[in-house]
Amino acid sequence: MLNLRVDQHGSGDYCTITEALEAIPYECEAIVTVNEGVYRERLFSDKRALTIRGEGEVVIIAAAGGHDTIDAKKKRGTFRSFTAFFSGEAVTLENLTIINEADPSRGQAIALSLYSHQCHCIDVTLKSHQDTLFIGPLPEKERETDGFYGPRHLQPRRLTELLFSGGLIEGSIDFIFGSGDARFVSTEIRSVDTGWVCAPSTMAGGQGFVFERCVFTQGERVEPGSVFVMRPWRAGGRVECIACHFGRHINAALRDDWPGEGAGEGTLEHRQCSVAPGREFSKM
Repeated sequence: MLNLRVDQHGSGDYCTITEALEAIPYECEAIVTVNEGVYRERLFSDKRALTIRGEGEVVIIAAAGGHDTIDAKKKRGTFRSFTAFFSGEAVTLENLTIINEADPSRGQAIALSLYSHQCHCIDVTLKSHQDTLFIGPLPEKERETDGFYGPRHLQPRRLTELLFSGGLIEGSIDFIFGSGDARFVSTEIRSVDTGWVCAPSTMAGGQGFVFERCVFTQGERVEPGSVFVMRPWRAGGRVECIACHFGRHINAALRDDWPGEGAGEGTLEHRQCSVAPGREFSKM
C-alpha cells in the first residue's frame, strides 16, 4: 500500500493532486490524502486501486464546457469537459467537493466522469449544471458524429458499479447520466434550474440508477413541477426510487420522454416515497 499526502503549502509529498496521481504505478494500491484547500486542476486517473480522501474542506474545481473550442474539432464535446476522470478497477472518493464552474451557456460540463469498474463516493459533493455526473460506460452507438469523442470512447463497454453514500449532487439538465449501475443512499439531489435529474442508458440486464432515502431539493429559482426525475437517454434506461422525498419542483409525472429515438422505452419505479405538502402523485 502506497500512502501519499498532498498539501498546497509544501508540507506533504506533493503540492497538487495531479502530481500525486502521476507518481503512482498502475498496479500499486494507493491512498492519497489531500489537505484542506481549493485545488484548481483537472484530474485524470487510470490507476488500478485508488483512494482519494480529503481532510477538512477540499474543493477541486475547473471550468470546461462542451461547447468550448480547444483544437481542430468544432467543440470540446461532453466527454472532454470533466473536472475529474477515473478509470481502473476500484476507486474510493471521500470528503471531496468536485465542481465544474463553466457557465451554462458553454454547454455540457461534467464534474465527475467514472469508468472504473467499482467506485464508492462517501460524503462527496458534485456541482455543475448540465451532465454533472457521468457513470460509464457509454451507450453502444452515438447519435451525432464525434458525440462520444474523448477518453475511453473506443473501449469495450464494461459495466461500472457506483455506490454514492451521503453527499450532494447538484445540476439542472440530465445531471446524472450514463449506462452504469449506481445506488445513491441518503444523498441530496438538488436541481438548480428547470430540467431533468437523470438520463439513464442502462445496459441490458443492468439495474440502472437506484435512489434510496434520498431527498430531491431545488434552488430558489426552480418553479414547482418544472423538473422530471428521469428521461431515458437510450431504450431500457431504468430508475428506481425507494423511500425518497420529492420537493415541489418535481413534476407529478416523474418521468419524461427523450425526443425521438427511444422515447417511451425507459422505466421509473417508485415505492414508499413521500412528496411535498399539497402535492399528489398518482400510483404513489
